[in-house]
Amino acid sequence: MTLPASSSPPALPAPRPADLAIADLVDQRTRALIERRRAGKTRRRGWLVRRALAAADVVGLLAAFVVAQALFGETNPNAPVDRVSPLWEVVVFAVTLPGWIVLARLYGLYAGDETRADHSTVDDVVGVLNMVTFGTWVFFTATWLTGIADPTIPKLVTFWAIAVVGVPALRVVARALCRRTDTYLQNTIVVGAGHVGQRVAQKLIQHPEYGVNVVGFVDDNPRERAESLGGVALLGGIARLPELCAELDVERVIVAFSLAQHPETLELIRELNSRDVQVDVVPRLFEALGAQAQIHAAEGLPLIALPPARLARSSLFLKRALDLTLACFGLLVLAPLLAAIAIAIKLDSPGPVLFRQVRMGRGGRTFRILKFRTMSADADERKAEVAHLNKHLADDPRMFKIPDDPRVTRVGRFLRRASLDELPQLFNVLRGEMSLVGPRPIILDEHQHVNGWALRRLDLKPGITGLWQVLGRDDIPFEEMVQLDYQYVTSWTLAGDLKLIARTIPVLLAGQHGA
Repeated sequence: MTLPASSSPPALPAPRPADLAIADLVDQRTRALIERRRAGKTRRRGWLVRRALAAADVVGLLAAFVVAQALFGETNPNAPVDRVSPLWEVVVFAVTLPGWIVLARLYGLYAGDETRADHSTVDDVVGVLNMVTFGTWVFFTATWLTGIADPTIPKLVTFWAIAVVGVPALRVVARALCRRTDTYLQNTIVVGAGHVGQRVAQKLIQHPEYGVNVVGFVDDNPRERAESLGGVALLGGIARLPELCAELDVERVIVAFSLAQHPETLELIRELNSRDVQVDVVPRLFEALGAQAQIHAAEGLPLIALPPARLARSSLFLKRALDLTLACFGLLVLAPLLAAIAIAIKLDSPGPVLFRQVRMGRGGRTFRILKFRTMSADADERKAEVAHLNKHLADDPRMFKIPDDPRVTRVGRFLRRASLDELPQLFNVLRGEMSLVGPRPIILDEHQHVNGWALRRLDLKPGITGLWQVLGRDDIPFEEMVQLDYQYVTSWTLAGDLKLIARTIPVLLAGQHGA
């Protein structure tokens, strides 16, 4: 990642004078949060989220059973009279709810939010599916063996179907409510104010939905500070980290390539673990790690395994099948919307409805990407006159993006904000030129700067969405975008594609615009 360049970058603030309190170096919101927690008025994220998710699970499971009972209230007429009442079965199910919570805990459905900054309900879907499926069979078996109730198969199937949809939906609501509170915030210190440490801080600042409040750096040898870090302060040397964690109520520490000696850093990590502080370590060679990386051990020594990147024919077949299925379904459902957008574009400004541009595709073959036209018909001729407005001009002129581009039409501005201009790319998917998920479809001028290992991005078709879409879109520098494409191609899985599709939805709803 290329940090913003300037002629004389400001240095990180110097460590505090002896007579300046540590809390004076952090912002007012952090100080207020610390004071509330010390007064016992605010607890930590884990306490809040675990209870909110447990409540969502209880409501979702109970509601699913009540609905199934209402639809299939008839029970086995041979069962004892006092046990055929629909209300009785609801009571029996309600009594089993603590067991469902224990089962969800065994599947790890309550621990992710406290340890992982980017954990979301998408990460819970498989666990919820397993929990509901296993729990349904256990409930059916237990009630059949004991005779305490006699739910029918249609009722249980209906309950299962409603629960696997309703529980994740309620978890989304629970997390959204939690994120609105200060309790969700985790005060965080980054160990190392070098290139990697500042990159970590920038990422967390750009994604406030993670709830990670970067209160400052600790480093004995800090580098010059990137302007985008704002007022994030240098809190002192590494040796003072335990003291800082105690005074600033720090829940998370991220170790990011400081110049401290290995034994000193290791001792600090062990001490922080004993103080109920979550420690994240940025691994060496992190650029090469992807979703397929696995941790194993050799005689107690942890190793990170990077399996060979193989794209089997069966994998490509599954990916193509997913593309065709979802693209056909999407075009069928969205046909009225596509027609309405086409009419609006025609009425708003002269010119064609669709915009076509040459992009680089799989195997080095070019294709014409389809988008709804959002600019005036002479936009290409006017590119030179607006080139000075390029947001990447100072730091990375290889990329071209203009905020509030004057060439954008009124309808085009709305289409971009809602990402509706990209819908015609579903036709590119049907024609086999693109995929629903894949590397970013870059223009030929940008492709000229892709070399060496980065050319692996051409092993798969470019996608309508992908890692670049979910993790930052226009805010991602060119070098990092290429790294994300390489990571996607070399660690592709069908489950990963489904997860990226699910994670794209809230990004689009947020109104950010992509390629």
